[in-house]
Amino acid sequence: MSSTATALVLEEPRRLVARELSLPDIGNDDALLRVEACGLCGTDHEEYTGHLPANFAFVPGHETIGLVERIGSAASKRWNVSEGDRVAVEVFLSCRECDECRAGAYNRCRQHGLRDMYGFISVDKPPALWGGYATHQYLAPDSILHKVPDSLDPIHATLFNPLGAGVRWGVTVPGTKEGDVVAILGPGIRGISALVAVKEAGAGLVMVTGAGRHDAPRLEQAGVFGADVVCDVRSEDPVQALRTATGGALADVVIDVTAKAPDALAQALSLVRSNGTVVMAGTRGTSETPGFWPDLIVYKEINIIGALGVDGPAYRRALEILASGRHPFAGLPRRTARLDGAVELLELMAGEGDEPPPVHGALDLSRV
Repeated sequence: MSSTATALVLEEPRRLVARELSLPDIGNDDALLRVEACGLCGTDHEEYTGHLPANFAFVPGHETIGLVERIGSAASKRWNVSEGDRVAVEVFLSCRECDECRAGAYNRCRQHGLRDMYGFISVDKPPALWGGYATHQYLAPDSILHKVPDSLDPIHATLFNPLGAGVRWGVTVPGTKEGDVVAILGPGIRGISALVAVKEAGAGLVMVTGAGRHDAPRLEQAGVFGADVVCDVRSEDPVQALRTATGGALADVVIDVTAKAPDALAQALSLVRSNGTVVMAGTRGTSETPGFWPDLIVYKEINIIGALGVDGPAYRRALEILASGRHPFAGLPRRTARLDGAVELLELMAGEGDEPPPVHGALDLSRV
């Protein structure tokens, strides 16, 4: 086996370079993953373009699927995995000891949290291989892994991350139940994942919104995945579209997974019924909120809940849904690339150029 891994390092915005990084020694309590695929998240292209600056060099990628290549005996027992097992790697690490981790909220782990998560850790921190844009990824003792069902190929399995988000943001956080009317703002992979999750939970009617020509093929896919109503907010009033479909009712639950869409909050408050719930999972990238009328929160007694990241139960549920084959994820408009095509794919996913971005993008390292 080679003594080095090939990794892409984001040294600064729009400077993603290949480096050979030394493979670490593996002890009793950690492991080394041979990366097979890594999904591309919106966060990835925002890091690449500089919308989410890091101020340090790092290996991106936090939707990693791979084969356990080396593992210590304590780690094998803790994670219940062995060499050769295909696993999905959670983005957050957990110390398992702080109050937040003990309560299951390890996205707020006092030792790790947002400042120390896979795909966003400096290469200056040994052993540098902290992300999925590489032939190998280091698995620290505080990692959380999930076995991937045998029926899922690595590219398909990278959807564990967005679908896990759909389960948590769309169902767990708001308590979506059978018969609910749900509006999902944003038709990207997380919007479609939320659509699948709420349909699995028995939602009675689901509307998905988008904005403009780049979202047109994504709204079409939302229809393929079972959306009852799709709406381009650039050409149609989403409130009227929802009322027409429901006979006048508004949404019990609104799930906002938009990115860099500051006017989405106002749309969410207009779409939700009195005493309904709005889940904010997308980030604005600005403090501006055009059309936002705070008094609506009072007059309609709206419940607004923020959602950050995914948890283990949601990831496990996502893998079950993917393995079931009940939904047409295999047919999603998808673009894959090797490591040497990552920049082009990131720019495409960022919406740069004339071609609409695909719904799903992933790096394929299965034959590197």
